Amino acid sequence: MPTTVAAGARASDFLLPDLGEGLTEAEIVTWLVSPGDIIAIDQVVVEVESAKSVVELPSPYGGRVQTLHGAAGDIVQKGAPLITVVPESVPPVAPAPADVVPGTALRGTVEPEATSSGAVLVGYGTKESTVRLQRPAGGRFGRGGGNAISADSTSGLGLLDPVRNSPVVSPIARKLAKDNGFDASHLLGTGLASLVVRSDVESAIAARTAGPAGMAPSSVLDDDLRIPVTGLRKLVATRLSESRRIIPEVTIWLDVDATELFNAKDRLQRSTGERFSITALIARFVVAGLLQYPILNASVSEDGAEIIQHRRINLGLAAQTPRGLMVPVVHDAHAMSTRELRDAIAAVVATSERGDFRPAALAGGTFTLNNYGGFGVDGSTPIINHPEVGMLGIGRVIERPWVVDHQLAVRSVMQLSFVFDHRVCDGDVASGFLTFVARCVEEPLLLLGNV
Repeated sequence: MPTTVAAGARASDFLLPDLGEGLTEAEIVTWLVSPGDIIAIDQVVVEVESAKSVVELPSPYGGRVQTLHGAAGDIVQKGAPLITVVPESVPPVAPAPADVVPGTALRGTVEPEATSSGAVLVGYGTKESTVRLQRPAGGRFGRGGGNAISADSTSGLGLLDPVRNSPVVSPIARKLAKDNGFDASHLLGTGLASLVVRSDVESAIAARTAGPAGMAPSSVLDDDLRIPVTGLRKLVATRLSESRRIIPEVTIWLDVDATELFNAKDRLQRSTGERFSITALIARFVVAGLLQYPILNASVSEDGAEIIQHRRINLGLAAQTPRGLMVPVVHDAHAMSTRELRDAIAAVVATSERGDFRPAALAGGTFTLNNYGGFGVDGSTPIINHPEVGMLGIGRVIERPWVVDHQLAVRSVMQLSFVFDHRVCDGDVASGFLTFVARCVEEPLLLLGNV
C-alpha cells in the first residue's frame, strides 16, 4: 500500500545541534539518506566532523526526506538546517519475517507509536522511542550511488578499482577525490586496514594526470594544490598559534640511560605474564613527578592574574591519527594503578588508529606526554597544549656508548625534553621535575619510595 502525505502536514527542519565543547560548526562527511527516503525517528541520517570528532546524528523527526541542505565537504553552522522532513501517514507494518529479530524495524518503515526523539540532542526531545533500526547497507563506509570512475584510466598503476570499498575518514581526502572525478574509496589506502589518507588521493591525482612517461604536463605542474584549512586542522592551527602567542615557553632536555627501564619492563612481564609498554611506565613516572611538583599540573587564567593548580591529574597523550594530531586524555591518572594506567593508554592507542575519539575524551587535560620517538627523532621543542603549562617529550631509543662506573659501555639511551610555561615556575622547578622523571627511567625502583 503506497504512503500518502497527511493532510496539513508541515515540514520540519532538523538543525545542526549543539555538539558541545563550544563548537559552532561541523563539516558534512557522509549522507546516509537521500531525498525521497522514508526515515524513522532516531534514524542516523548524516555523519559530520567537528573539530573534535566524527559524529553520527540521528533525526528527531520521522517521515519523508524532502531536502538535504548541503553536500559532503560543506561546512554547516550550529543552528543551520541539515535536512527537511515531511511527515507521512504510514500503513501498519506487516508482521516481520521469521528471520527478522523481534523488536527491530525494517529500513524504510516508521512505527507510528514513536512521536518524538529518543536520542538526546540539545534542543530536541528526549521521549523514549520504540524504534530500533538497522544501519543502512554498507555501513559507515558504504558507497553512495554517485558516478564511479572506471579503473581503466589508471589500471596500469593499480590505483583505482571500482569494486573496492576502502575506508575513508578524512573529509578533505574524500572531497579532493570527488573534485578530481573519482571516489576515494576505490583506492587501496596506505593507512591502517587500507585506510585512504590524503597522500593516497594526491598520488592518484598525479597518476591520472601524468603522461605516458609518468611526467605530468606543465599545465598540471603549474597548478598549485589549494587545501582548505577546516575541521581538526583548523582547530590545531588556532590552538598552536594561540599557545605560541600567549605562553613564554622554555625547553630543557636530558639524555637518559634507559637500559634499566627496559630490564625492569622485561622482568615485570615475566613475573606477571602481562605486557607493559615503555610509554605506560614513563606515564607512571610523570604522574609521580606531578605529585612531587604540583605547580606543573596547572593552567593560567585567561586574564593571567591567577595560576590554577588542578587537584586531578588528567594526562593527555599526543596522538597522530588519520584525522590529524589529537590529544586524548586519561582522566584521573593519579588515582590509577600502573596496570590501570597501562590499560587506559592501550585504549587510547587503539582508538588513535581510527581517530574517532568522543569529544569528552579530548577535553579536560592538565598535562601532556608526547612520545615522538616513534617518528625516528631524538628530540623536539614542542608547543604547549594551551591552556596547560607543561609537556614532556620522549625521543627515540638508540644504543650509544655510555660511561658506567668509570667504564665505557653500550647502553639504551633516550632523550627527554620538557617544555614549560615560565609564568608558572622558574628553571629550578622545571629541572627538578625533569631530573625526577629521568632518575626513575634510569632507576625504576626509585619510584617505590614515592608511592
